[in-house]
Amino acid sequence: MRVILMTGKGGVGKTSVAAATGLRCAELSYKTLVLSTDPAHSLADSFDLELSHEPRQILTNLWGAELDALMELEGNWGAVKRYITQVLQARGLEGVQAEELAILPGMDEIFGLVRMKRHHDEGDFDVLIIDSAPTGTALRLLSLPEVGGWYMRRFYKPLQGMSAALRPLFEPIFRPIAGFSLPDKEVMDAPYEFYLQIEALEKVLTDNTQTSVRLVMNPEKMVIKESLRAHAYLSLYNVATDLIIANRIIPEEVNDPFFQKWKENQQTYKQEIYDNFHPLPVKEVPLFSTEMCGLAALEKLKETLYEDEDPAKVYYQENTVRVVQDQNNYSLELYLPNIPKEQIQLNKTGDELNIRIGNHRRNLVLPQALASLKPIGAKMEEDFLKIRFADVAKE
Repeated sequence: MRVILMTGKGGVGKTSVAAATGLRCAELSYKTLVLSTDPAHSLADSFDLELSHEPRQILTNLWGAELDALMELEGNWGAVKRYITQVLQARGLEGVQAEELAILPGMDEIFGLVRMKRHHDEGDFDVLIIDSAPTGTALRLLSLPEVGGWYMRRFYKPLQGMSAALRPLFEPIFRPIAGFSLPDKEVMDAPYEFYLQIEALEKVLTDNTQTSVRLVMNPEKMVIKESLRAHAYLSLYNVATDLIIANRIIPEEVNDPFFQKWKENQQTYKQEIYDNFHPLPVKEVPLFSTEMCGLAALEKLKETLYEDEDPAKVYYQENTVRVVQDQNNYSLELYLPNIPKEQIQLNKTGDELNIRIGNHRRNLVLPQALASLKPIGAKMEEDFLKIRFADVAKE
């Protein structure tokens, strides 16, 4: 299955681009699903029809769906939801309030990943297009396999074993006092089973022959800066970007003096997009005279974007992590475009390398060849962070 994730700063037009991409893929006879994982869904508005949690056929070979976190929670994590609801009710909350609060922060992102994994495993579609949340939320989603694995290995598995051993001893004492039971095996197993699904999906997300992110942006200063950061963070998580879409560019034929300054600024920022994201290919989309709502408008966008092209192809194969051997020493090279070295923090613990940029962190499990070696230096070179490793005992 080909997986394409559309993301960008809120309001740049990524939903319209995702819908138009789905139209073109379906036209080429790919069975295509456009899935919205953005809590503020607008995919149905873009197609101008009703969509629900389950895929609805829109045209021949084209389906659409909007993720419903409540339904996904009930269907895949019902035991945990019921337990959290029980705990909240014991603390005095009414039934409806308790059920609403049982959806913990971040669950939308988790269920988005699980839904992707399910469609990948079922294989009912040739192309899965994800209309994801704005960049910040999307990056949290893509970091979940990495961050979740760190917490599962260090905290959850030991806690799971302790719970199984201690529950029979403490349950008779605990329940009368607290008003609810200790979590049973079904409740304790559910998060780990979820993690296993997400861990398996990580192999799909980091396969640049199968999965790509497409960054949608407008030629505006703040949008470009956020997109540059997003590109670097995606590379940090080893998720490849294959295409940049510069959207809502004012056409040359617009000569109204009111737009003159806008056009001049856009020309400057458009060149910045080409320069800063090189060598990624860039597609330009004009500002249309009507809003992108309904199939007729999306057809125009589709023709402008792709003409005779196949949008399911990989436009650029971006390699974000590589290991290079130089005699007895090794280098781990991470593609971190436009990130100054002083913003990067590194720390090695055991067989893991902790990389932190701002509020984004990756715990990279090192290949066996590097796990026993010690980092001896790092430098930025051509947008790659090159970390040198050596066997200090032999030096």
